Amino acid sequence: MRLKVSLRALLALGAMAMSGGHGALAQVAGAPFDRLLEARTSEGERLVAIPIAAGERWCVKWNHSVEHFTVLDCYRNVEGAMQLERSHQPDFAAGLGPTLGRGVQRSDGEGGYWIEEIDEPVPGNRYFLRVGAPGVDHRLVWQKAGEISEFNLSAYVPGQRVTLQLVAPTTASESP
Repeated sequence: MRLKVSLRALLALGAMAMSGGHGALAQVAGAPFDRLLEARTSEGERLVAIPIAAGERWCVKWNHSVEHFTVLDCYRNVEGAMQLERSHQPDFAAGLGPTLGRGVQRSDGEGGYWIEEIDEPVPGNRYFLRVGAPGVDHRLVWQKAGEISEFNLSAYVPGQRVTLQLVAPTTASESP
């Protein structure tokens, strides 16, 4: 039996950023942040911008297209740089599993595992993602003040390429 990622595993993400919605800046009044996590379409339309302070984390959460379990790829704002920190995988299914010399595998205590200590900078603070269909359900997930928030990319742009990027707020406001 394959396990879905539990609320306990999501809470293990740590303190993250604020909630938001389609086309809006997700922000809590007075909350300090130095970067925005943006999702933009290939045409440059901003789908979401989430304030991310130095040290805060977020994940891309999605359902494996073959095995249908939840996978988490988790990132951190390290002094303004997007860094892949760890990944949660319930199984060694197609396309998943550890890579020699990249992170440390640890049990999640529920039948799956975390690949931790990946700590790999994302070149240019951005990468392209082909958003999956509603069944794949690509979501951005973050936490603030104990509340978990999600932005569902698959609900807005299934099958489309988006850019996920960590940018300075001034850069974000200058972009289309």
